Amino acid sequence: MHRRCAVAVALALLAGCAVGPRYRRPAVAAPETTRGQHGAAEPASLADSPWWVVFRDPALVALVDEALRDSHDLRAAAARVEQAHNQIAIARADMFPQVSYQGSAVRERVAVPGRPTNVTFDSFLGTFNLAWEIDIWGRIRRATEAARAEYLAAEAARRGVLLTLVSDVAQAYFELLELDRELEITQGTTITFQDTLDLFRRRYAGGIGTLLEVSRAEAALTQARATIPELERQIVAKENQLSTLLGHPPGSIARRTLSDGESPPPEVPVGLPSQLLERRPDIQQAEQALVAANADVGVAVANFFPRLGLTALYGGQSSELENVVKSAGNVWAIGGSLAGPLFQGGRLLASYRATSAAWDEAVERYQQATLQAFAETSNALVTQQKLKGVHADRDETVKALQTSVALSLQRYNDGIANYFEVLEAEQQLFPAELDLARTQRDELVAVVTLYRVLGGGWSLDVTGWSSAS
Repeated sequence: MHRRCAVAVALALLAGCAVGPRYRRPAVAAPETTRGQHGAAEPASLADSPWWVVFRDPALVALVDEALRDSHDLRAAAARVEQAHNQIAIARADMFPQVSYQGSAVRERVAVPGRPTNVTFDSFLGTFNLAWEIDIWGRIRRATEAARAEYLAAEAARRGVLLTLVSDVAQAYFELLELDRELEITQGTTITFQDTLDLFRRRYAGGIGTLLEVSRAEAALTQARATIPELERQIVAKENQLSTLLGHPPGSIARRTLSDGESPPPEVPVGLPSQLLERRPDIQQAEQALVAANADVGVAVANFFPRLGLTALYGGQSSELENVVKSAGNVWAIGGSLAGPLFQGGRLLASYRATSAAWDEAVERYQQATLQAFAETSNALVTQQKLKGVHADRDETVKALQTSVALSLQRYNDGIANYFEVLEAEQQLFPAELDLARTQRDELVAVVTLYRVLGGGWSLDVTGWSSAS
């Protein structure tokens, strides 16, 4: 009895140890502050807020909610998570005894030594079989650990799809608003050029103006008018892009109007750079790939050791079917097995080296992902800051050119200025207004980009991404 207890305790202790390296997160040199950030870094971050608080546009919120409900990319990501979740159960199943059943019925005629003729007889078999590998070295546990890490990586990838989907919808929406604004500016400019052309034609008909004035004004008008169909084409293409993100066929998109001078909030908290390691889905996915690679190394190490297994059989066998379930036909067997490798042509060593190299690759990819995250955050922050000055300067440019157009028309009507001064002022105002509208778009998109690179929505669970939740 003491000997049996000692064996049981030894097996339990061995089963509690898993060979292979224990996972430790690689050291990452995170900067104290994000490059381009003014002042000391604060824990508060734009990523702490739900996306609907950041964007604050009812039409955009409705579009994003629709995308979260119907996006095919998001459904595909959810299916990948479900696959990975079931892979855990598949890997863990080897930890438990595997029970199966077997039945057979045979009628055969065979030769029997000492008898002149062959004999015909029946044989019936029905058994329950049990096989159990005792996971002494942790091979199965390491495989389960790898499957669990792959599941968490799939979950992080799903969160990445959520964040990317919200960002893509918001960016496409703001680009659509800007195209609407460009079309509005172009249509207004076309009316202005038409009025100027009518003025020159009247002066030419009255013998005051020249045909050169009329020709130049007509060229300016047709050039501006030719951009309208191109803008309308771009608007339809952008609506179709949004429709695809929303998961429905191409169609029109409900939206508001981009107002003059609109820009995002002046101050946007970024947070601590080290927070990116916990919040960005791509970094979380890269780290779970590290965990899986580390566990795979453990599996490769465990393959060098022997496998201990138990097998059992119980059932009945008889030449009469009715005796199979009676004690007279009972059969049983119990046994243990120990199997280990001796020579496999270098397969196990090559497998270990391959998994170790996969771990090295995962480490480099993780560190590269963190560097990329710091760079993207810095780029987005600097872009947002610089666009504020660009917006202010272009707004002043538009106001100055609007004054210039009014003054040039007045001087032309008073006979002080020539036609070239009028056309030049109008032709300078047109692209300046377009540049201002594009800067407004870039500012709004910069907020979207910053929210994405900071890992926005990290505090929301998967079911909490809808604004209605």
